[in-house]
Amino acid sequence: MDIQQLTKDIIAGKRLGREDDLSFFMDVDLELLAMCANEIREALCGNHVDLCTIINGRAGKCSEDCKFCAQSAHNHTGCEAHGVLEPEAVLEDCKAREAVGVNAYSIVTAGRAVEGNDLDTLVDTYALLHEECDVILCASHGLISEEAFARLKKAGVTRYHANIETSKRNFPNICTTHTYEDKLTEIRMAKEAGLMVCSGGIIGMGESFEDRLDMAISLAELEITSIPINALIPVEGTPFATLEPLTEDEIIRTVAMFRFVNPTAYIRMAAGRNYFKDGGRRLFASGANATITGDMLTTIGNNTKQDMEMLQDMGFCWKEE
Repeated sequence: MDIQQLTKDIIAGKRLGREDDLSFFMDVDLELLAMCANEIREALCGNHVDLCTIINGRAGKCSEDCKFCAQSAHNHTGCEAHGVLEPEAVLEDCKAREAVGVNAYSIVTAGRAVEGNDLDTLVDTYALLHEECDVILCASHGLISEEAFARLKKAGVTRYHANIETSKRNFPNICTTHTYEDKLTEIRMAKEAGLMVCSGGIIGMGESFEDRLDMAISLAELEITSIPINALIPVEGTPFATLEPLTEDEIIRTVAMFRFVNPTAYIRMAAGRNYFKDGGRRLFASGANATITGDMLTTIGNNTKQDMEMLQDMGFCWKEE
Protein backbone atom coordinates (compact mmCIF):
# COMPACT_ATOMS: atom_id res chain seq x y z
CA MET A 1 0.00 0.00 0.00
CA ASP A 2 1.28 3.44 -0.97
CA ILE A 3 0.12 5.30 2.14
CA GLN A 4 1.12 8.70 0.79
CA GLN A 5 -0.93 8.20 -2.37
CA LEU A 6 -3.85 6.99 -0.26
CA THR A 7 -3.57 10.17 1.78
CA LYS A 8 -3.85 12.28 -1.36
CA ASP A 9 -6.81 10.20 -2.53
CA ILE A 10 -8.66 10.66 0.76
CA ILE A 11 -8.07 14.41 0.70
CA ALA A 12 -9.45 14.37 -2.84
CA GLY A 13 -12.61 12.56 -1.72
CA LYS A 14 -11.92 8.80 -1.51
CA ARG A 15 -13.48 7.02 1.49
CA LEU A 16 -12.49 3.66 2.92
CA GLY A 17 -15.08 0.96 3.60
CA ARG A 18 -15.67 -2.69 4.39
CA GLU A 19 -14.94 -3.66 0.81
CA ASP A 20 -11.35 -2.43 1.15
CA ASP A 21 -8.43 -4.47 2.43
CA LEU A 22 -7.38 -2.40 5.43
CA SER A 23 -4.92 -4.88 6.93
CA PHE A 24 -2.03 -2.59 5.98
CA PHE A 25 -2.90 -0.36 8.95
CA MET A 26 -1.49 -3.05 11.25
CA ASP A 27 2.07 -2.95 9.94
CA VAL A 28 2.61 0.20 7.88
CA ASP A 29 5.43 2.37 9.22
CA LEU A 30 3.96 4.13 12.26
CA GLU A 31 5.78 7.45 11.86
CA LEU A 32 4.65 7.71 8.24
CA LEU A 33 1.09 6.68 9.12
CA ALA A 34 0.86 9.34 11.84
CA MET A 35 2.32 12.02 9.58
CA CYS A 36 -0.17 11.21 6.82
CA ALA A 37 -3.10 11.13 9.25
CA ASN A 38 -2.13 14.59 10.42
CA GLU A 39 -1.95 15.74 6.81
CA ILE A 40 -5.54 14.57 6.30
CA ARG A 41 -6.63 16.38 9.46
CA GLU A 42 -4.99 19.62 8.35
CA ALA A 43 -6.47 19.44 4.84
CA LEU A 44 -10.03 18.44 5.73
CA CYS A 45 -10.55 19.78 9.26
CA GLY A 46 -8.18 22.73 9.58
CA ASN A 47 -6.66 23.68 12.91
CA HIS A 48 -9.84 23.98 14.97
CA VAL A 49 -9.83 21.82 18.10
CA ASP A 50 -12.98 20.98 20.05
CA LEU A 51 -12.51 21.11 23.82
CA CYS A 52 -15.20 19.33 25.83
CA THR A 53 -15.44 18.80 29.56
CA ILE A 54 -17.75 16.45 31.46
CA ILE A 55 -19.43 16.33 34.85
CA ASN A 56 -20.60 13.20 36.64
CA GLY A 57 -24.25 14.19 36.88
CA ARG A 58 -25.41 10.97 38.56
CA ALA A 59 -22.81 8.57 39.87
CA GLY A 60 -22.53 4.88 40.70
CA LYS A 61 -24.97 2.00 41.26
CA CYS A 62 -25.40 1.42 37.53
CA SER A 63 -27.50 -1.62 36.61
CA GLU A 64 -25.43 -2.37 33.50
CA ASP A 65 -22.57 -4.90 33.64
CA CYS A 66 -19.98 -3.16 31.44
CA LYS A 67 -16.71 -4.84 32.38
CA PHE A 68 -14.63 -1.68 32.06
CA CYS A 69 -16.77 0.53 34.27
CA ALA A 70 -16.05 1.59 37.85
CA GLN A 71 -19.67 2.72 38.26
CA SER A 72 -21.34 -0.62 37.53
CA ALA A 73 -23.13 -2.19 40.49
CA HIS A 74 -21.84 -5.53 39.19
CA ASN A 75 -18.26 -4.41 39.90
CA HIS A 76 -16.85 -3.74 43.35
CA THR A 77 -14.75 -0.61 43.04
CA GLY A 78 -15.94 1.53 45.95
CA CYS A 79 -16.62 4.42 43.59
CA GLU A 80 -18.61 7.49 44.58
CA ALA A 81 -22.40 7.28 44.29
CA HIS A 82 -24.86 10.17 44.26
CA GLY A 83 -28.16 11.16 42.71
CA VAL A 84 -28.72 13.72 39.95
CA LEU A 85 -26.99 17.00 40.74
CA GLU A 86 -29.07 20.12 41.27
CA PRO A 87 -29.17 22.62 38.38
CA GLU A 88 -27.36 25.40 40.27
CA ALA A 89 -24.45 23.12 41.14
CA VAL A 90 -24.01 22.14 37.50
CA LEU A 91 -24.32 25.76 36.37
CA GLU A 92 -21.51 26.80 38.72
CA ASP A 93 -19.25 24.08 37.30
CA CYS A 94 -20.16 24.89 33.70
CA LYS A 95 -19.42 28.59 34.14
CA ALA A 96 -16.03 27.76 35.66
CA ARG A 97 -15.14 25.51 32.70
CA GLU A 98 -16.38 28.07 30.18
CA ALA A 99 -14.25 30.75 31.84
CA VAL A 100 -11.06 28.86 31.00
CA GLY A 101 -12.01 28.38 27.35
CA VAL A 102 -13.87 25.07 27.11
CA ASN A 103 -16.40 25.20 24.27
CA ALA A 104 -18.50 22.08 24.95
CA TYR A 105 -19.99 20.78 28.18
CA SER A 106 -21.50 17.37 28.85
CA ILE A 107 -23.51 15.96 31.73
CA VAL A 108 -22.97 12.21 32.04
CA THR A 109 -25.21 10.00 34.17
CA ALA A 110 -24.58 6.47 35.34
CA GLY A 111 -27.41 4.01 34.78
CA ARG A 112 -29.25 2.36 31.91
CA ALA A 113 -31.34 5.50 31.27
CA VAL A 114 -32.85 8.58 32.89
CA GLU A 115 -36.57 9.08 33.34
CA GLY A 116 -39.11 10.53 35.74
CA ASN A 117 -37.89 13.10 38.25
CA ASP A 118 -34.25 12.63 37.22
CA LEU A 119 -35.09 13.48 33.62
CA ASP A 120 -37.12 16.50 34.77
CA THR A 121 -34.15 17.80 36.77
CA LEU A 122 -31.76 17.31 33.85
CA VAL A 123 -34.08 19.11 31.43
CA ASP A 124 -34.28 22.03 33.87
CA THR A 125 -30.49 21.99 34.15
CA TYR A 126 -29.89 22.09 30.40
CA ALA A 127 -32.40 24.92 30.02
CA LEU A 128 -30.52 26.89 32.69
CA LEU A 129 -27.14 26.21 31.06
CA HIS A 130 -28.52 27.18 27.66
CA GLU A 131 -29.71 30.48 29.08
CA GLU A 132 -26.62 31.32 31.15
CA CYS A 133 -23.69 29.88 29.18
CA ASP A 134 -22.35 30.02 25.63
CA VAL A 135 -21.18 26.43 25.19
CA ILE A 136 -22.23 23.43 23.13
CA LEU A 137 -24.42 21.26 25.37
CA CYS A 138 -23.89 17.52 25.14
CA ALA A 139 -25.93 14.89 26.97
CA SER A 140 -24.97 11.32 27.89
CA HIS A 141 -27.85 9.51 29.57
CA GLY A 142 -27.94 5.97 28.23
CA LEU A 143 -30.86 4.33 26.48
CA ILE A 144 -33.50 7.04 26.66
CA SER A 145 -36.87 7.42 24.93
CA GLU A 146 -37.90 9.43 21.89
CA GLU A 147 -39.79 11.78 24.22
CA ALA A 148 -36.65 12.31 26.31
CA PHE A 149 -34.63 13.17 23.20
CA ALA A 150 -37.23 15.74 22.19
CA ARG A 151 -37.22 17.30 25.66
CA LEU A 152 -33.42 17.51 25.76
CA LYS A 153 -33.30 19.18 22.36
CA LYS A 154 -35.95 21.70 23.37
CA ALA A 155 -33.91 22.51 26.50
CA GLY A 156 -30.84 23.42 24.40
CA VAL A 157 -28.93 20.16 23.98
CA THR A 158 -27.38 19.88 20.52
CA ARG A 159 -25.19 16.77 20.84
CA TYR A 160 -25.87 13.32 22.29
CA HIS A 161 -23.18 10.89 23.41
CA ALA A 162 -23.67 7.14 22.90
CA ASN A 163 -20.51 5.07 22.53
CA ILE A 164 -20.72 1.84 20.56
CA GLU A 165 -17.65 0.87 22.68
CA THR A 166 -16.11 -1.75 20.37
CA SER A 167 -16.90 -3.91 17.34
CA LYS A 168 -20.23 -5.69 16.97
CA ARG A 169 -18.41 -9.02 17.24
CA ASN A 170 -16.66 -8.07 20.47
CA PHE A 171 -19.53 -6.26 22.19
CA PRO A 172 -20.91 -9.33 24.07
CA ASN A 173 -17.46 -9.71 25.68
CA ILE A 174 -17.85 -6.21 27.10
CA CYS A 175 -21.48 -6.04 28.20
CA THR A 176 -24.47 -8.40 28.40
CA THR A 177 -27.21 -6.21 29.93
CA HIS A 178 -27.74 -4.27 26.71
CA THR A 179 -26.72 -4.95 23.13
CA TYR A 180 -24.81 -3.39 20.28
CA GLU A 181 -28.13 -2.98 18.48
CA ASP A 182 -29.47 -1.05 21.48
CA LYS A 183 -26.62 1.39 20.97
CA LEU A 184 -27.37 1.76 17.26
CA THR A 185 -31.04 2.38 18.03
CA GLU A 186 -30.13 5.24 20.38
CA ILE A 187 -27.84 6.79 17.79
CA ARG A 188 -30.57 6.67 15.16
CA MET A 189 -33.13 8.12 17.58
CA ALA A 190 -30.79 10.96 18.52
CA LYS A 191 -30.30 11.81 14.86
CA GLU A 192 -34.05 11.66 14.21
CA ALA A 193 -34.50 14.14 17.07
CA GLY A 194 -32.16 16.54 15.26
CA LEU A 195 -29.13 16.05 17.48
CA MET A 196 -25.52 15.61 16.44
CA VAL A 197 -24.01 12.39 17.76
CA CYS A 198 -20.78 11.78 19.66
CA SER A 199 -19.93 8.08 19.56
CA GLY A 200 -16.72 6.13 19.85
CA GLY A 201 -15.35 3.54 22.19
CA ILE A 202 -12.58 2.10 24.30
CA ILE A 203 -9.44 0.40 23.12
CA GLY A 204 -7.30 -1.91 25.22
CA MET A 205 -10.14 -4.19 26.41
CA GLY A 206 -8.58 -7.31 24.93
CA GLU A 207 -9.93 -6.68 21.44
CA SER A 208 -7.99 -7.31 18.23
CA PHE A 209 -6.84 -4.58 15.87
CA GLU A 210 -9.46 -5.93 13.46
CA ASP A 211 -12.09 -5.08 16.09
CA ARG A 212 -10.78 -1.52 16.19
CA LEU A 213 -10.95 -1.33 12.41
CA ASP A 214 -14.52 -2.61 12.48
CA MET A 215 -15.48 0.02 15.05
CA ALA A 216 -13.92 2.79 12.95
CA ILE A 217 -15.78 1.63 9.84
CA SER A 218 -19.07 1.29 11.72
CA LEU A 219 -18.76 4.87 12.95
CA ALA A 220 -18.04 6.05 9.40
CA GLU A 221 -21.14 4.20 8.17
CA LEU A 222 -23.18 5.93 10.89
CA GLU A 223 -21.72 9.29 9.77
CA ILE A 224 -20.63 10.16 13.30
CA THR A 225 -19.19 13.66 13.56
CA SER A 226 -17.46 13.35 16.96
CA ILE A 227 -15.56 10.17 17.85
CA PRO A 228 -14.14 9.84 21.37
CA ILE A 229 -11.34 7.30 21.71
CA ASN A 230 -10.59 6.08 25.22
CA ALA A 231 -7.59 3.97 26.12
CA LEU A 232 -8.66 1.67 28.92
CA ILE A 233 -7.48 2.62 32.38
CA PRO A 234 -7.80 -0.67 34.30
CA VAL A 235 -9.75 -0.10 37.52
CA GLU A 236 -9.36 -2.33 40.57
CA GLY A 237 -12.57 -4.25 41.16
CA THR A 238 -13.56 -4.52 37.49
CA PRO A 239 -13.10 -7.65 35.33
CA PHE A 240 -10.55 -5.74 33.27
CA ALA A 241 -8.42 -4.71 36.24
CA THR A 242 -5.49 -6.96 35.28
CA LEU A 243 -5.30 -6.07 31.57
CA GLU A 244 -1.99 -4.61 30.43
CA PRO A 245 -2.30 -0.95 29.43
CA LEU A 246 -1.71 -0.17 25.77
CA THR A 247 1.60 1.31 24.70
CA GLU A 248 1.87 4.80 23.24
CA ASP A 249 2.57 3.32 19.81
CA GLU A 250 -0.54 1.12 19.91
CA ILE A 251 -2.70 4.12 20.77
CA ILE A 252 -1.09 6.27 18.07
CA ARG A 253 -1.62 3.58 15.42
CA THR A 254 -5.31 3.36 16.33
CA VAL A 255 -5.84 7.12 16.34
CA ALA A 256 -4.15 7.54 12.96
CA MET A 257 -6.23 4.69 11.50
CA PHE A 258 -9.42 6.32 12.78
CA ARG A 259 -8.45 9.54 10.99
CA PHE A 260 -8.00 7.71 7.70
CA VAL A 261 -11.38 5.97 8.04
CA ASN A 262 -13.21 9.05 9.40
CA PRO A 263 -11.35 11.88 7.66
CA THR A 264 -13.71 14.77 8.48
CA ALA A 265 -14.80 13.83 12.00
CA TYR A 266 -13.58 15.20 15.30
CA ILE A 267 -11.27 12.46 16.59
CA ARG A 268 -11.59 13.14 20.31
CA MET A 269 -9.01 11.94 22.82
CA ALA A 270 -10.64 10.95 26.09
CA ALA A 271 -9.37 8.65 28.86
CA GLY A 272 -5.80 7.42 28.58
CA ARG A 273 -3.89 10.56 27.67
CA ASN A 274 -2.07 10.19 30.98
CA TYR A 275 -0.21 7.27 29.38
CA PHE A 276 1.69 9.95 27.45
CA LYS A 277 4.38 11.91 29.27
CA ASP A 278 3.61 15.23 27.57
CA GLY A 279 -0.18 15.36 27.78
CA GLY A 280 -0.57 13.56 24.48
CA ARG A 281 1.18 15.92 22.08
CA ARG A 282 1.92 12.94 19.81
CA LEU A 283 -1.80 12.25 19.52
CA PHE A 284 -2.52 15.70 18.12
CA ALA A 285 0.26 15.24 15.58
CA SER A 286 -1.32 11.94 14.47
CA GLY A 287 -4.81 12.98 13.42
CA ALA A 288 -6.60 13.90 16.66
CA ASN A 289 -8.35 17.28 16.76
CA ALA A 290 -10.62 17.16 19.81
CA THR A 291 -10.35 16.14 23.44
CA ILE A 292 -12.07 15.80 26.74
CA THR A 293 -10.18 18.12 29.04
CA GLY A 294 -10.27 18.17 32.81
CA ASP A 295 -11.14 15.15 34.93
CA MET A 296 -12.94 12.07 33.60
CA LEU A 297 -15.85 10.42 35.42
CA THR A 298 -13.89 8.30 37.87
CA THR A 299 -10.28 9.03 36.91
CA ILE A 300 -8.02 12.07 36.87
CA GLY A 301 -7.83 13.80 33.51
CA ASN A 302 -5.66 16.53 32.05
CA ASN A 303 -5.28 20.10 33.25
CA THR A 304 -7.29 22.36 30.95
CA LYS A 305 -4.87 25.27 31.10
CA GLN A 306 -1.95 23.01 30.19
CA ASP A 307 -3.99 21.42 27.39
CA MET A 308 -4.76 24.81 25.88
CA GLU A 309 -1.14 25.94 26.10
CA MET A 310 0.02 22.72 24.41
CA LEU A 311 -2.58 22.91 21.64
CA GLN A 312 -1.94 26.59 21.00
CA ASP A 313 1.77 25.87 20.76
CA MET A 314 0.95 23.20 18.14
CA GLY A 315 -1.01 25.72 16.06
CA PHE A 316 -4.53 24.72 17.06
CA CYS A 317 -7.30 27.20 17.90
CA TRP A 318 -10.62 26.70 19.67
CA LYS A 319 -12.54 29.44 17.89
CA GLU A 320 -13.61 28.82 14.33
CA GLU A 321 -11.18 30.40 11.85
